[in-house]
Parts: sequence; structure tokens; C-alpha cells
Amino acid sequence: MKTKKIVIGTMAAAMLSLSVCSLIPAVAAGETVQIIAGSATAKAGEAFEVEVTLADIPETGIRGCSFSIEYDNSVISIEEITEGPLTENGVGSADPSASMLPNFNSFLENDEGFASVMWSTSLDDSKYWLKGEGVLCTVKGKVASNAKDGAKSEIKIVPVKRMTNTSSGVSNESIDCGYLKNGEKVSYDVKVVTGTVTVGTSGSIQNPSGVTLKGDANCDGVVSIADSTSILQAMGNKDEFGLTPQGELNADVIEPAGITAADAVQIQLLDAKVIDKL
Repeated sequence: MKTKKIVIGTMAAAMLSLSVCSLIPAVAAGETVQIIAGSATAKAGEAFEVEVTLADIPETGIRGCSFSIEYDNSVISIEEITEGPLTENGVGSADPSASMLPNFNSFLENDEGFASVMWSTSLDDSKYWLKGEGVLCTVKGKVASNAKDGAKSEIKIVPVKRMTNTSSGVSNESIDCGYLKNGEKVSYDVKVVTGTVTVGTSGSIQNPSGVTLKGDANCDGVVSIADSTSILQAMGNKDEFGLTPQGELNADVIEPAGITAADAVQIQLLDAKVIDKL
């Protein structure tokens, strides 16, 4: 197990050295990027998918990003993490370093309940950096066969478990997200939103009221802009504004499964009569 940790830490440091080198002092950019983990509901023994979205990316863009995902391995396991459409900017064919180490990479450690996700490029041309907002990756896994209805596992975005460098003996305590400017590492502040995988079965946890109204996140019987607000508030502060199990089911209006900001946008479009159904 210790060997695996060393490999993960070394690969993370190697990947970041292509872009956002963690061995040089960081300069704060004074801007914040959001990393948002979605939510999903699945029965015991069944598969789930949760999207991890980057939002509020500054105009400069992101040249490198690295974080870990922590979860309760008694409730779920992660089987695969695939890169999302945010990374589809042509970097793979343009970046010569991609043949040595892919721009997107992930490492799974189900025995300890964490996974690491990394994206970076050695290219100076910012058109190949992450821009705008969108899904960075999709976490695919399975609920434990013995998990009880109502059990939950948080999907927590945390710093990569590694040393700040190979000889420092100091644990990394920050999420790497930024770029290089004149040879200096420029780091964005990072705000994270925790997701949840909830274990549920039809007629109980997923649908306790017996009625599902698509888009009715606040369970008031109508679909309106208030539901979009409820979703965004829950993503920003789940402890204070978390949705009910029924609300979580109602709020997930678009594929793939999992509650993201895109669900809130879709409800806004319905409220504005840009679309006529969810």
C-alpha cells in the first residue's frame, strides 16, 4: 500500500511539473475556481455516475489542476474516472509531452477510499488550457451490495495526498490549480462543493412521497426559478441548504445522472420559456 502511495504522489508531481511546478513559490492570482462534485442515487449493488465540474475559470485559463476525491469505501467503490468535455480542446494531439504522460490521468485507491485526478499541459499557448466551465471528469463506480437504504457517501474534493516535493517531508495541503507566468507558478484560490452518493430503492428513499415532479427540487409542487436557486444553494452549502432525497431525485433533470449546475440552468430555461419541457 505504501508503494502505491509513493507512485501516486510521484506521478502527480511529475504531471504537475509539466505545467504548474510545485517546487517553486506560488503567486496568488486573486481569483477563485470552483470544483463541484455532483450527486447521484443508486440501489445497493448498482452503478452510479457523478460529474466533477469546473466553474468560474478566470479568462487566463488553467494550465494544470490536481486534486483527490475522498469517499466512504464501505458504501461505494470507484471503478473508473473518465475525462469530460471540458478537456476536449485539441491539446492531446498538440502537446508533445502527452506521449510520455497523458494530459488527463487518474489513480484509484479503493482500499483507502480515495482517488487522484490530474490534468495539465506543457504547452505555453493558452488556447490549449482549460477555459470557460464544464465537466472535467465523470466518476463511475458501484454501490456496495450490502449498503443499506439511506446510506450516503460524500464525494469530497481534497488536496492530493503527496509531499510538497520528494525531499521536503511536508504534506501537500492545497489543491493545485493555475498556470505559469514568466517562470512563476500562479495559483488560483479553489472553492469546492461536496457531492453525495445516496443508496436508495424505488418507493422509499428515491421517491418517499410517491410522486416525482421533474425539476421540483424544493418539493413545493411546482417547477420554477426557486428550484434552480435551491439546487445552486445546495451545491454551495449542502449542510445548510441540502435537498431532501425526493428533491435530489427531482432536481436531476438531464443526463448523465447526478446533480450539477447544468440541471439548475435547464430549469432556468424552462422558467424563461426558452424550452417547453424538461
